[in-house]
Amino acid sequence: MDRRKALKNVAILLGTAISSSTLGVLFEGFSIPENEKNRVSFSATEEDVLAEFADIIIPTTKSSAGAKAAGLGIFIPMMIRDCYPADMQVLFATGLKEMESKCIATFNKNFLSLTVEERQKIIGDLRDETIATKQKKSFFIIARDLTLLGYFSSEIGCTQAREYLPVPGRYDGSAEYKPGQKAWAT
Repeated sequence: MDRRKALKNVAILLGTAISSSTLGVLFEGFSIPENEKNRVSFSATEEDVLAEFADIIIPTTKSSAGAKAAGLGIFIPMMIRDCYPADMQVLFATGLKEMESKCIATFNKNFLSLTVEERQKIIGDLRDETIATKQKKSFFIIARDLTLLGYFSSEIGCTQAREYLPVPGRYDGSAEYKPGQKAWAT
């Protein structure tokens, strides 16, 4: 099974939590032409910014590690370069730079220098702007979608954030589900 097919399966499990633009990229069933791959590049600092961004979306809790620990700082840029068409790669990279500019304009600091509360405010503002303008494709939507997809397809997401039953296990369609129990990830 290739990476695209595996991620499609995870996207199906996540259902409506992922936007139609991300589902479109995963379900179109075509290969990105080689001349469109790697249209943008990401520095180590930008990967760190994306890891921290993802960690605001899915933070570490007492029961499971967060998105940063799941390696999303590397996962998100890899997915952008390898799976998204050139125009969406550019849109994402431009949005990342605009977020950095917004941090400097608002707090006079770059994203990595912000406190958790300041990062939450910036990300909340991006979310609110995306909703207000009814954007279907934006940096925020793509980053959020890839955070969910990457986290819940990672080992941490499958074994710590969800109830895990290792294979080989048996299928039990009548398995008891206790109140407060995590969703299954088998």
